[in-house]
Amino acid sequence: MPDNITVNRRQNVLSLFQLYAEEQMRAGVPPKGMEQSFAQKLQMSPSMWSQIKSSRPIGDKLARQVESACGKPSGWLDAAREQQGLGAAEQQFLALALKAWRATNAEGRKRLKLAMKDVIEGA
Repeated sequence: MPDNITVNRRQNVLSLFQLYAEEQMRAGVPPKGMEQSFAQKLQMSPSMWSQIKSSRPIGDKLARQVESACGKPSGWLDAAREQQGLGAAEQQFLALALKAWRATNAEGRKRLKLAMKDVIEGA
């Protein structure tokens, strides 16, 4: 399957945000306002950052701007890379899924698997 530059750029910029947020929180910075401060670091409006996170494609010029602001070499956002660990939301989902799995019987587990399969196939 060929690389999809749009997907790569979005995944990579989200990884950069995750790293930024983790660094800030380790330094004692409260999570409130983290999105705005990251947008400021990238030299863009919070509205633009919000659009990028959800659906706006990252063009070449903007990709180079993000890379420069984050100290990455030109073209870094374009490359497919392995995800680095689980984000907080992913960890919360997995904990919830495990709790649901353990709290039900065989029929409930079958329904859970079918529901997840429906989500995957509907994507």
